[in-house]
Amino acid sequence: MRWFWIDRFTKFVRQSHASAIKNVTLAEEHLHDYFPGASMMPNTLVLEGMAQTAGLLVADAIDYQEQVVLAKVGSAEFQFDVLPGDTLLYQAEIVEMMAGGSIVRVTSRVGNRQHGEAELYFGHVSASASVPRLFHTDGMLRWLDSLRIFDVAVNMDGSPIIRNENWQG
Repeated sequence: MRWFWIDRFTKFVRQSHASAIKNVTLAEEHLHDYFPGASMMPNTLVLEGMAQTAGLLVADAIDYQEQVVLAKVGSAEFQFDVLPGDTLLYQAEIVEMMAGGSIVRVTSRVGNRQHGEAELYFGHVSASASVPRLFHTDGMLRWLDSLRIFDVAVNMDGSPIIRNENWQG
């Protein structure tokens, strides 16, 4: 993945819910290209941050045995523009897990204001000759490390999730 729309996880409860943040800065080129002269983060990219937060929660819930791809945005609504200097808080909660996919409810907040909410549908897809693997183990572990997921990740009983070098994603 080339573009990362979350900076780090602040909470991660396996098979349940997660929170992540995205700091929006003037250094990001996309802020200047969307509406020239009015720097803001496009809601499509906020939605991508929501999907990355939710997608990692789902991928972990199925133990990274299949690839998790955003299949459908069931609904999405945003209340105001996100500006440079804002910190987005994404909160994802698994609503339903099924054999072939999952449903996750995600919100975005800036400070104490709710910015947006969405219902996202993810497909669970096995890698094959016709479906290339999206991530390899070392790349996925590096990404999870950079998001500091293992600093906050816990199982539903509160026990910590330990980084597994032998994960076969």
